[in-house]
Amino acid sequence: MSRFLVRLEKLLRALVRRRVDSANPRRIVVVHNLLLGDTILLAPLFKALAQLAPNAKRYVLCRPAFLPLFENHPYGVTAIPFSRRDANSQRRFLRSGPYDLAIVPDDNRYAWLARGAGARWIAGFANDKPSWKNWMLDRALKYPATPAAWADMLPSLIDASTVAPFVKGEWPAPNERGFDAPERPYVVLHVGASTALKQWPAARWQHVAAELRNANFHIVWSGADSERHVLDQIAPPQEEAVLFGGLDIGQLWHLLAGAELLVCPDTGIAHLARIVGTPTVAIFGPGSAVVHGAGLFFGAAPFSAVTVADFPCRDQAVLFRRDVPWVRRCGRSLGIGPNQCPEPLCMQAVSEADVMHEVNPLLVGTRGAGIRA
Repeated sequence: MSRFLVRLEKLLRALVRRRVDSANPRRIVVVHNLLLGDTILLAPLFKALAQLAPNAKRYVLCRPAFLPLFENHPYGVTAIPFSRRDANSQRRFLRSGPYDLAIVPDDNRYAWLARGAGARWIAGFANDKPSWKNWMLDRALKYPATPAAWADMLPSLIDASTVAPFVKGEWPAPNERGFDAPERPYVVLHVGASTALKQWPAARWQHVAAELRNANFHIVWSGADSERHVLDQIAPPQEEAVLFGGLDIGQLWHLLAGAELLVCPDTGIAHLARIVGTPTVAIFGPGSAVVHGAGLFFGAAPFSAVTVADFPCRDQAVLFRRDVPWVRRCGRSLGIGPNQCPEPLCMQAVSEADVMHEVNPLLVGTRGAGIRA
């Protein structure tokens, strides 16, 4: 079926569906197309839904690559494979309803998809752009007026006032998938990032790796297959483990579970490490350490955000296309054109000493001894 026909079906279904607020929802779905990190940050919403409707069937749309995260049903949630570019997956979801409640956590275009699938009541954040995205919302909640982590905002979509903080183990591990595990003790240096403006200078990775080697850790270099050029600049010793694009998300979970430490930019693997429980130092450049930092729900996780606060060009007060006055982030791309950034100065402003200063206390927690920075 073509994507055009699926869009037409979605529109027609959305326009004829009846809106009904259900006090006792029996079928609930979270509708989105988020990347890895933000998918994991839905955890407090899942936990709140389990408290709100423990006997309801609860579903979440999920990119196929992330399905192993949900195979053991964290918080009682069942994943529905979904890809925005796959017309067949959209059609299957449209015909999977009805649902008593749908929650749209980011892009309100998916409220139309939810209505088309028979959602009787839809909650999401207000003021998405353009305005037509918001037309299918029955409950439109504004972002808070004071700083908060995005994950902590999500339970408010269902009026959940309190959600107990995350406890290691409450998101069950994916099933074991064999891979060549590194020699222990090891640390993972994940040098890839979702954008070139989040990449840390090669010389600084080399310095951190040398410090960790001197402390008798084995180094595991990690990233996506498309990011091998970053590793080429670092040029690690040939004997060190390199896992670029060789692991699926389930194997990556178990790699992190065996690691003493993860160091990485602000990217999806940092959030994965939170639910695994791996001590993590995440380097924030363009991104906001307030919005995507530990917050309240993940406050007990062994996680440290390294950033330069109030960096001058981290000046865009936008979160998921909404204008939010207290947000300070940068969504520019690398380049010299309009609304581009020619160089990742915010990442370059984070020094090796800054990172090692945060590495030390995390390693004290795991091994009882730190590293001299």
